Amino acid sequence: MGRPPTREKDLKDGFYFEVRNKGSRSGIKIHRDTEAEMLHSANEYKKNKDVAILGESKGGKFVNDIKPKKRAKKAKKK
Repeated sequence: MGRPPTREKDLKDGFYFEVRNKGSRSGIKIHRDTEAEMLHSANEYKKNKDVAILGESKGGKFVNDIKPKKRAKKAKKK
């Protein structure tokens, strides 16, 4: 056995959603070619799992990020 990879895999162009067991912290990303296919699959998984729609990926990055980004806290001025 080798050691596990440290880099994340490149994302294919398409639409992604994340599926996890209820109450779980981690899940798996599922890829679909069209938005309609992604929404249909996400609705099927919602019956038994927690589903988070991640959005569209182009060139290995998400185009319309749905997950909120963490903001840096601003220093207070006195």
